[in-house]
Amino acid sequence: MLLCLGAWWSANALAADADGARVFAAASLTTALTDLAGSWQKSGHPAAVLDFAASGTLAKQIEAGAPADLFASADLAWMDYLDTRGKIDHATRSNLLSTTLVLIAPNDQHPKVEMTRNYAIASAFTGKLCTGEPGVVPVGIYAKQALESLGWWATLQDRIVGTDDVRTALAFVERGECALGIVYATDAMISTKVHVVAEFPADTHPPILYPFALIPGARPEARAFLQYLSSPQAAAQFRHYGFTVLSK
Repeated sequence: MLLCLGAWWSANALAADADGARVFAAASLTTALTDLAGSWQKSGHPAAVLDFAASGTLAKQIEAGAPADLFASADLAWMDYLDTRGKIDHATRSNLLSTTLVLIAPNDQHPKVEMTRNYAIASAFTGKLCTGEPGVVPVGIYAKQALESLGWWATLQDRIVGTDDVRTALAFVERGECALGIVYATDAMISTKVHVVAEFPADTHPPILYPFALIPGARPEARAFLQYLSSPQAAAQFRHYGFTVLSK
């Protein structure tokens, strides 16, 4: 799952020398942060260097010394992982965003699913269910917790396809390779090839929070970019992509 760090650092050598903030962010933030980074550059700032992947993959890279200035995780666990190891600037850590967990299907499939405990979900569809790798990728962790809460995990476990990140799970459902998927509502929102079958009740999993923090020694431009991401202008763009912006 981890990239070869030597090759990765070589490929990003120029990024390490650039003036712009080097941002490691969860794959589910790809669309929103790419848009925001574009607005940031248009306002006269150096281009931010964005790297998107699963939160765990990025956290492990940062732990190993990858040249990042700012980390944005899709869950608290991977931010905690770095925090306890002194790999983030704790004083800059804050939960900026939230989203919800949804069940999706390709547009030509319309399964009937009731979000109730012990509903016979296994007979509601044929084929596989895609989500992030359970126990590893944040969306997969949330998905497993929700499925266990509803009493569905035991009957679905053998039919789950775990992926490296939420965007890959979304792509599998878009192509019809999985009959159902569990992704964030914000990811489902950007696709024209899937539809939301149902939203998981909030009490079936912990809140889906996105903590942001600077890495120790982050360049001043990264601090300024983080401040921008916390601004009212950025909040409007995050809301445009379906995120809930959390007040500090």
